[in-house]
Amino acid sequence: MKTLDCKGLNCPKPVLETKAYLEEHVGEPFSVIVDNEASRENVLRFGRSQGCVVSVETAAGGSFVISIHPGDVTAAKGNFRAEDYDCAISASSNLVYIISSDSMGRGSDELGWGLLQTYISVIEKVDPLPSHIILYNGGVKLAATDNKGLEALQDLEKKGVIVWSCGTCLEFFHLEEECKVGTITNMYDIMNTMATAGKVVSPF
Repeated sequence: MKTLDCKGLNCPKPVLETKAYLEEHVGEPFSVIVDNEASRENVLRFGRSQGCVVSVETAAGGSFVISIHPGDVTAAKGNFRAEDYDCAISASSNLVYIISSDSMGRGSDELGWGLLQTYISVIEKVDPLPSHIILYNGGVKLAATDNKGLEALQDLEKKGVIVWSCGTCLEFFHLEEECKVGTITNMYDIMNTMATAGKVVSPF
């Protein structure tokens, strides 16, 4: 199986390399190696948008090997824009947002849900943008239900923000098949990212 070595390439170049190979070798499975999380998430997101079956493994040295298996060639592919896969995140900021509930503040859960959606919508207006937004417990509902916060998360992902949802939490709420943005992750990745963050911000 062909392997594209995209280590050292800045976004959106890994996605552009992936797109070119996918178009030139129709139906052939291949893999892509990247060396940063933003590129990993962008290649995964692009692969899914093209109807491919994608998976990722961590390799030696902190690189990521993404396996891409082309799916139904008749599947809707959508419009491709390279700028949607540009990385607007400064690696030095290493700011992480944690959303651990589906209600912001106390007093009214209905009001708290509305406030939380507004909070998510304002993140893109605050400098710097975070490297990650991590959703767990009730926070995963933002990524798995139709709401204003979901649209904001999708826009942030296009700007290079990595959006993670806790897999155990999605399963608890029976939402594992409904996640509409980002990647499903585990507690190890959540803890490791929080432990190595330059700053962690939470509305709770």
